[in-house]
Amino acid sequence: MDDDLWALIEPLLPPWPERSPGPRPVSDRLCLQGVLFVLHNDIAWQLLPLELGFGSGQTCWRRLDRWQKAGVFDQLHQVLLAGMNAADELDWSRACVDGSHIRAKKGAPTPARRRSTGGRRAANTT
Repeated sequence: MDDDLWALIEPLLPPWPERSPGPRPVSDRLCLQGVLFVLHNDIAWQLLPLELGFGSGQTCWRRLDRWQKAGVFDQLHQVLLAGMNAADELDWSRACVDGSHIRAKKGAPTPARRRSTGGRRAANTT
């Protein structure tokens, strides 16, 4: 990862607590590179080689989960879009909205309950 991209990402990452138990954590930059390595090579987290220095797969996965919960990637997306828009590199005439990014309305009317067409057990006559 180049330094320019890291300069955009680093301020978005949540800070670590001052005193955390256990060994000193792997740097955020190395963990992010580990996450990108796993995603790019389509391997399981357990198969991330320790020799690369990214930390364990579980460490990278936990960091990714922490960042996702903190909204880092949504913020990064906004920062990158703003930068590209400022540089006039976006063609908004070709933009589309994907339903997976639009929150569903809560409280929408529910459809009427349909009657079952399945068979029913006969009443007990004994």
